[in-house]
Amino acid sequence: MIFVIRPAKPDDLDTLFKLAKMVFFINLPPDRDIIAEKIRRSRRSFEGEVLHGARRGAPSLGKGRATESPLFMFVIEASDTGNALGTSQVVARMGSPGNPNLSMRLRRREFFSKDLQTGATHVTAQLVLDESGPTEIGGLILQPSFRGHRAKLGKQLALVRFHYIALHRELFGERVLAEMMAPISDDGRNEFWEAFGRRFINLSYAEADRFCQNSREFMTSLLPREEIYLTLLSAEARRSVGEVNVKTVRARRMLENIGCRYHDMVDPFDGGPHLECPTDDITIVKATRRVPLLGPADESSPAFGGEAIVSVDGKDAASEEFRAICCPFAPEGDGVRIPARAIELLGAREGATIGFTPLRAHTERADDQQKRRAHAGA
Repeated sequence: MIFVIRPAKPDDLDTLFKLAKMVFFINLPPDRDIIAEKIRRSRRSFEGEVLHGARRGAPSLGKGRATESPLFMFVIEASDTGNALGTSQVVARMGSPGNPNLSMRLRRREFFSKDLQTGATHVTAQLVLDESGPTEIGGLILQPSFRGHRAKLGKQLALVRFHYIALHRELFGERVLAEMMAPISDDGRNEFWEAFGRRFINLSYAEADRFCQNSREFMTSLLPREEIYLTLLSAEARRSVGEVNVKTVRARRMLENIGCRYHDMVDPFDGGPHLECPTDDITIVKATRRVPLLGPADESSPAFGGEAIVSVDGKDAASEEFRAICCPFAPEGDGVRIPARAIELLGAREGATIGFTPLRAHTERADDQQKRRAHAGA
């Protein structure tokens, strides 16, 4: 079976709603209206209709005026059925002048008493309002029955976002942000929210999250701007700060492998870690380029050099929309050949230029690549 990644469409609503109910994710809450709006916004974004303030160098709309940023929602489907099996998202710009993205900066404060000859280290958290508009990735959910599939569908859904960012670099920010989900109980309870956020905003974690889908004003208006000593919180809440949900561990490892790092910034909702990286330093972004599609090649050919994410878009696709697939490739000069079935599923037109990301560029950790380059130059 071959799997195709494409933009989400209205027919996917029921499936995406079922997926959202399987696991608690901020980026895809189990709310049909919110998911339907995300699909509509995504369709308009892929069609180039949502551009306000998104492009690099575009003028601001002014202090206090929030802008709608492009949201791209991807779906992976089985080629034989067309059924959606999972989804992922990328928001081109999260935050803008007058509509900041929110996080909390952790600091360590040292105290020492000469008389008692004893000291202590305390961690504080302080609200940070970021109007620089980083690109945010999130919303990755895969049907449980396809987790662990040999085609690594979760990895495909994760990496296609960076593939798309590289191909449309002008739409996206100077750095990529991933807000990792913190430990959440089966009933949607988060210890950090209960110990901190709810003291200032009398909503449940789920209620606050749903409201935040439309506006974050209540967060900036009601949360304190001063440093908060986490020592004052319960032990359970303190232990959860900077930790990820057990279902998010693999996603964090994948992001760290391609260059994202934790810099003591956490989410003001749940205390989950924020990972980030300069966009142009992400290994997948650096490895992606546009190349000529030279035609089909036999998969048994020794010329095949591994697997790649390949995609078509616009005039190069029969559907005139973005489609991507993970398949073997054979390099040939400045172009590549891929299996005939992959060309068919992509709907690639004759003479198409395709997006191309060789996945072997992703297999090494970013740190390992730096060490290898340093060793080679020694």
